[in-house]
Amino acid sequence: MDYPKNSIKNLAIVSLFIATLVLLCSSKPFSNYYNPFPSSSSHNHSNSAYEEKDELEKALERASMAGANKTVIIAIINKAYVEPHEDEYPTMFDLFLEGFWAGEETRPLVDRLLVVSMDETAHERCLFRRLNCYRLAGGGDGGGDRFAGEKVYMSDEFIEMMWRRTFFLLDVLKRGYSFIFTDTDIIWLRNPFATLSNDNQTLDLQISTDDFNGDPHSENNLVNTGFYFIKSNQRTISLFETWYDRRKNSTGLKEQDVLLNLVREGIFGKLGISVRFLDTLYISGFCRDSRDVGVVATVHANCCKSIRAKVADLKNVLRDWKRFKNFNDRENFKWSEHTACINSWTT
Repeated sequence: MDYPKNSIKNLAIVSLFIATLVLLCSSKPFSNYYNPFPSSSSHNHSNSAYEEKDELEKALERASMAGANKTVIIAIINKAYVEPHEDEYPTMFDLFLEGFWAGEETRPLVDRLLVVSMDETAHERCLFRRLNCYRLAGGGDGGGDRFAGEKVYMSDEFIEMMWRRTFFLLDVLKRGYSFIFTDTDIIWLRNPFATLSNDNQTLDLQISTDDFNGDPHSENNLVNTGFYFIKSNQRTISLFETWYDRRKNSTGLKEQDVLLNLVREGIFGKLGISVRFLDTLYISGFCRDSRDVGVVATVHANCCKSIRAKVADLKNVLRDWKRFKNFNDRENFKWSEHTACINSWTT
């Protein structure tokens, strides 16, 4: 049967319209198409199944070393460490990261680094550098921006900030992660994993010292909590729980002093913890310079009161290191005097 041409044309239009409706109803919304510059609302929308892991667990997984028994490197920063003092660069955090660039076999370790921010400014600076960042929770969890500025050494705020750090690291241990904790006033000149004992399968804790007495097992060494490698197990979790609980009866003492008191009381033996105190030859600081630039792994701006002084003297450390790398004169090498840090105690 023949149909008029107009009827066929109208039928085709109707068919096309119906097909278009079916396609629109069955396809994904246009808002879900790939967008190279997503808005903040679409970027922050996440799958509910992925949200079963909290943000800290995700950050730890990203930093965890493959085949290394869930091992990460942790550094904690605040606004005072990421912003210049009196508009003078570099910042403390700049110098910390520069060490990874200038050091030997240290650049890949940045991928294993988890940077924990104690305030929003520090977190934004971390994200801008495209690092693996975690924002310490605010409110009753002790975060917020209360720890944003420089905290004067041994002030109440300084002591509180150190305890907040200890509590956070206890949480990491409870999640089954072993870690190197490093202060950000430390320059990593070499990969310290090569320096740490090969016996780390039996060692629970390897911790830096202000003044190494020559015996890696002597509990008379002065511990420094700015750098240590700790394994996650029930013994170390118990250590941190005991350590953190002791703060209630330790008014006016920073967390490092409280740990030192626990060591003197025999806490390691009571908990069955195997410990190694690290030689300043390898894990050094301003309290005691390494005697050999050819083997030193880290340099800590300890025995120093202010961030401004630490920055000034750590700049010299990097200059000394680069000079050594250029001339390779191990025999005649000498560290610059830590003049700014020495003077920080009198100004």
